[in-house]
Formats: sequence, C-alpha cells, structure tokens
Amino acid sequence: MKKIKFNRDWKFCKIDGKMLGQEINGFPKGKTVTLPHDAMIEETPFRECVNEGQTACFPGGYYRYAKEFFVPEDWKEKTVTAEFEGAYMNSLVYLNNDRVESCHYGYSNFYVSLDHSLLYGKVNRLEVLVNNEEPNSRWYSGSGLYRNVWLYVDDTVHFAIDGIKISTPEVEKESCVVLVQPCVKNEDRHNHKIQVKTEILDGEGKAVTEETSDAFLYGGKELELYQRITLLNPRLWDCGDPYLYTCRLTLCADSGQSEQAEIKFGVRELKLDPVHGLRINGKQVKLRGACIHHDNGIIGACTLEMAEERRCRLLKEAGFNCIRSAHHPAGKALLDACDKYGLLVMDEFSDMWTWPKNRNDYAMYFESDWEKDVERMVEKDFNHPSVILYSTGNEIQEVGTAQGVEINRRIARKIRSLDPSRYVTNAFNGLLASLDYEQAICRELKEKASREGKGLNDIMGEEPDIMDPDITNGIEVHPVMTEKIDAFMESMDIAGYNYLTLRHTMDHERKPHRVVLGTETFPSEIQELWGIVKRNPYVIGDMTWTGQDYLGETGLGVIAFEGEKEERMGRTAWCGDIDITGKRRPVSYLREIVYGLRKEPYIAVEDPAHYGLKYEKSKWAFEDSISSWTWNGYEGKPVVIEVFAASDEVELFLNGRSLGRKPAGEANRFLAKYDAVYEPGVLTAKAYYTKGDEKTGLDESFEVYEEDLATAGKKLCLRASADHKELTANGGDVSFVTVELCDEKGIVDTQTVKNITVKAEGAGSIQGYGNGDPFFQGSYQQKTIPCFEGRVQAAVRAGFETGEATVTFSAEGCEPAKVRIMVKESVCPQL
Repeated sequence: MKKIKFNRDWKFCKIDGKMLGQEINGFPKGKTVTLPHDAMIEETPFRECVNEGQTACFPGGYYRYAKEFFVPEDWKEKTVTAEFEGAYMNSLVYLNNDRVESCHYGYSNFYVSLDHSLLYGKVNRLEVLVNNEEPNSRWYSGSGLYRNVWLYVDDTVHFAIDGIKISTPEVEKESCVVLVQPCVKNEDRHNHKIQVKTEILDGEGKAVTEETSDAFLYGGKELELYQRITLLNPRLWDCGDPYLYTCRLTLCADSGQSEQAEIKFGVRELKLDPVHGLRINGKQVKLRGACIHHDNGIIGACTLEMAEERRCRLLKEAGFNCIRSAHHPAGKALLDACDKYGLLVMDEFSDMWTWPKNRNDYAMYFESDWEKDVERMVEKDFNHPSVILYSTGNEIQEVGTAQGVEINRRIARKIRSLDPSRYVTNAFNGLLASLDYEQAICRELKEKASREGKGLNDIMGEEPDIMDPDITNGIEVHPVMTEKIDAFMESMDIAGYNYLTLRHTMDHERKPHRVVLGTETFPSEIQELWGIVKRNPYVIGDMTWTGQDYLGETGLGVIAFEGEKEERMGRTAWCGDIDITGKRRPVSYLREIVYGLRKEPYIAVEDPAHYGLKYEKSKWAFEDSISSWTWNGYEGKPVVIEVFAASDEVELFLNGRSLGRKPAGEANRFLAKYDAVYEPGVLTAKAYYTKGDEKTGLDESFEVYEEDLATAGKKLCLRASADHKELTANGGDVSFVTVELCDEKGIVDTQTVKNITVKAEGAGSIQGYGNGDPFFQGSYQQKTIPCFEGRVQAAVRAGFETGEATVTFSAEGCEPAKVRIMVKESVCPQL
C-alpha cells in the first residue's frame, strides 16, 4: 500500500453559490493553500453575522478546493482511493467533472474511489465543494478541508483501508492474546492464493513474535483473516506508561503482488462494574476528564499533528487523564496523540439526532446517514488503545421520548456489533428530557415550597429560571426525571450525566448495578464533584466543561460586573481550565490540588478594580482572579487574595509579614481567602501538612510546601519561547511561539498592555496570531495585536522549503525578540 499525503498545492476560493455553474467552470483562480486548511478562520469576524457568538462571530460560507495531479500509465493496474479525514461540511467531490462522492457530516472521515474517472498518463483534477451554510454549528466548527487528505495507491489485491483490526481480548502478566483480523480485497476477476505474514514489533522496532496465514481469495471478493497471536511478557499500555507496539503485516499474492502495512497498537484490558468501577489492566482508574472542542485556538479548526500533540501534553500536565471529544468524532491526529501521551478518550457521535439545534445542522441528514457515520467512527477508533468509551450523542433533545429511547438503542446496538470491546454511554441532559413536564414540575415545586415556607414563589415568579439551583435541583430528583433516565439508560453500559450531580449517588440506591460518569459538569463545582467520585466506586469519573478554552459560545464563563458594557461579544467561551494560548488558569491549579496531584499551594488574586462590585456569573465561570501580584495604581487599596491548598492549614505572608493562618483542605473547598491591602513586593503562601509521629501516634510536626508571587519591575522586555525549535518541511509541522512581557527577573507583567507585532521570514509562515482574551475583537490573521495578561502567541507553520525560519516580535519601548526555528527536509511522500 502506497500512502501519499495529498495536502500540497490546492487552489481555494469562496463562491457565493448563486450561479454555481458559471463559478465552478474551469480551474479556480483563487489562492494556493496547503491542507489542512480552515476557511472560516480566514473570514473577517463581525458581530452581526448569522452565527453570532456561536462561532465567535466568524461567518460560514460556500468554498471550492481544486487540485491538479498527474496520473502515470502504470496506475491502470492499481486501485486509487482518496481519504478525507474531515471536510466541514456538506462536501461534494468531483474528479475530472464526474461527481464521485459526497459526505454531509463535517466530522466523518470518508474514502473516495477514483478508479472509474481517472485519466491515465494525463493531468487530473480533483475538486471539492463544501457548504457551511449559516446558522449551522453551536460552536466554532471551522470550514473546508480542515483535516488531512491522503491518496492510497494499491495493487488490485490489497488490504482494505481501515480494514485491519487489532485487539487484545485476553491479558495476563506473563502473556496476552493479540487478535489480528486483516480484511483483504481482490479487485480483479481472477482467483488468487494469498499469504499474510504478521509480525509484532516492540517499541524499539524489534520483532518479538509472528504468525503466517494462507488463504484462497475469489475474484471480486474480500475476506477477513483471523490470527490469534500470543505475546509473551507484554508491556501494557496505560496512562502512566503509554507503550505502543507495531503490527507489521505483509501480503503476498500468487500474482506477484505484495504490500505491507504497519499499525500501532497498545496492549490493555478494560473491566467495568459498580463494585470496582473502571479497571484498566486490573487497576481502578478514576477519569479525570476534560471535555474539549476540536479547534486549536488561534489556528482555528486547522488540524495539525503537532498542534494535537501539544494539546494533549497541556492537558496531561494539568492533571487530566481523559478527554471527551465534544460533540463529534475525534480526528485521527488527536487519537494518535492520545495514544502517544496516555490520554483516555470518550469519542462522541453527534450533538443532534432528528431534532435540529440550528437550522442547517446534521439533523437534516441524520436519518439517512447515521449508520454509515457510526461505522466510520468505530472503524477509525478500533485500533487506538486510548479509546475506551463511545457516546451515542450529547444532550439530545428527544431523549425523553419513546423514539429517542429507540434511536439510542439502535445506535448502541450498531456500535457493539462493530466493536464489542468498549463501553457505550450517552451524555444525558435531564432538563431536555423533562421539557414537556417542566411547567408542571415547577408548579409542583412552587406549591411544595409555599407549604414549607421556603419562599420559592419569589424565586420562580411567572417564568421560572431553570438555571436557578432550587429549580434545577428539584427537577433533577423529580420522579419524572427518574422515569426518563431509566428508560433511556436501559441500553447503556454507563449512565452519562450532564449536570445531574445529585443523581450520581441517589440512583445507586435504586439501581445498584448502574455505573455512573459525570459526562459534563461545572468547573466551579470540582471540589464537591471529585469527592463524590473518590468515595463511590460506581462513579467512575468527572468531565469538566471544559479542559481548554475554545472559539465560540462566547462569554459562557465570563463574569459580568456592574457598570460594564452589556453583551460584550468576543471570541471565546472563557470556561476552560487552560486558555486558547495554553496558559493554565487558576481553576486548573485548584483542580490539580483537588485531584491530589499537587502539594504546593497556589496563589491567585482577584482584580482590585472589581473589589466590592456586584456581579453576575454562570456556573461555568470561576473566580475573577489571576496569578499576579502586579497591580500598578492600586497601592493602598483593598484586594482579595486566594490561596488554594490541600493542606488543612495555610499561612500567607506579604513582604515577610504574616497575614495569618487559615483553614484550607477538603473541608474548606481547598480554598482560603484573605482580605488585604495591595502593596508591591512578594506574596508567600505556605501549606502545612500534619505529619504523625510514629512513636507517639500524635500529630506533632508539619511538612511545609510554599509558593511565591512577586511584583514585576518597571523595566520590561519581550521574552519569546518556542515549543519546537526544529520542524520538518512537510507543510504541516507547527511551532507555537509564546511571547511574554516581563521584567529583568522574568516576572510577567500581567497588567501592562502593549501592541505586539509579529513578522516571519524564511522557511516558515504565521498560521495564526492571538491572545487569550475572551473579548478579543480582532482576527487571528492580524500581525499586530495587544497582549492579554502579558502574553501573545504565534503559530509558525513550516512549508516545503528547508532552512531557517526567523520570527521577530516588536513592541514600543522594548527590544525586539527573535526566535529561530530550523526546518529540515521531509521524507514523507507528498503529491
């Protein structure tokens, strides 16, 4: 099998769609782009666009991609297939003006046979039309060919693409069974004798075992071989040691045709029950989960392998061990990164079924397409050890109906028929399930509160606020909700609850065999949520909304203070533990402490400009605080200091003076707050952990961990750092260069705002440039932007030229900062 990256030299243009016949006649005159390419991020965002804040004010559109390529004469004896890992959305594929394929779903990878329309010995033209008609997605989707495109050139006897299945159904310490099931296709008329040799290679590339199978393959048919291979003393894959083997298969036919395929896989065993919870390789694992959307911040939906690896590193370093691909199938590059870095995956099918959430979303095609799109998702995921769980959908509107229950059962049955080795859930939203009963439930709650004198009448009024805790809690535990949940979860391995925390434990009393997962939860409630997970084996984890901030759903986690402009609309949701530039926010460090992964305290300071002001915030918001002790102009004014710690007691010092000891730890939500007066200098937090005396059994000594936070000096400079100093000239490698405004000691000034300009020269270009500001009003294609909390970031993408890429950042009053990145030659075949 010859696999060729097909990303280079595509022509791209936007079309208005009114006179399509005229617009697509001939080769497009647009610009040349390298895939993956996000057309939406290159649009000019504006507040009045149809999508509004759902897509960060970026509009959709109708786009055309075209590529010319030469096909040699000897390909007549081959079979040629194109793979599109993702095209958003409603894509139509043409080869030499013949329509050869279409795909509605913007998150499915799909394959296109080119054999019947190829011109051999000539230049061919492949074209793709994509239509992201507004309003479409509820979040930033991107547009166009935003994932890789590949070309497969095979002999007529070949392995089916995505047709090699590898599993490890039996795992012991001394040995395991590796089940290899390769599908071989014969696309000519003649019968053939074939042989498939399978070798298992360890992480160093050394063959450790092998098996050979012989078979007879009829013309025009395909068959699936079954190889049961014993691997001795296997090294198991898990989050702490994501060890990968390689399965190398060699196919030989009596016609002389031969090909080789290599697939990475991990050896791991899953078990699930309410007594032990989730076990991987016999060890209980609690899912420290992050829901994530698919965009990569400043580069939009453009899916680059190194960007996905960076995202996984950031999440893993922040304490997460699991991601939920919300709310669509994950891309191949993300799954590869999760395999490599040891992040578990819950892969989700769709955000809607038959009822739309926006006028032009996938609900228009669900009935005709769901089955093949489920097949595509499972085929993509099958060999990835990171994938442990499938979700049939997210917050589906028809979950409370008989039809919704039946659709859920059909999808689950389909998934299990394709992959019985993993578990199935659904991200169930109770408010949607009870919508038809909401008014009746609220009246009932109102009457009950009136009888009990709780004053709920005043809270609820004529139009009840379903986000009010008294109302949501009442709906959450209502018998109607119980009835809907029980009917819907009948076909699930795991009950996935979105924002139904009260049910995590109460359902166990009624349904002791039920295993529960918090598939989506509020970041502000992690202290209580993780306590429930720790104490109850049948609650296997918690997935926060969200692990990393994302484009779209603007302002979801923003705190609105009195006196500020209403309905400010920017670019991001501002509810992630990590912002879009990769900077960890205070809630991320709190979560790490709650998880038991950090003993050092963490200091955050609430903005003194907001001291004493009234505010409104949703449960997706955290606190108005950042890790900074630089507040010029607020000397002598009141300020609130937050200290997060797992210890029972903390002490805070300002310039050496103790501000007192305060309780912290789990009993105090891992938080101590101090009212102080701002004074430049150094804050020091000390966390005191009691150590028991082995002789007396008394708690007589302390283990002390501390953290400092210092004020930045007046003389500032630009400090630039790249996450990769070396790239490959393959058109897809990327380095994220972060620039911080800091003093001579390296302390970042989070308060001063400077406009910073970026310039790239040589063998790289700027793919995106931005900051983490949720209210950023510009485009990520600009070359001059203000810093936010003392920080900006540029994504530098390699082209096909080798040499040095020089990236220069400049700002008024500062010396320019330069980063040099070497771009070396690529060995990956490109066409």
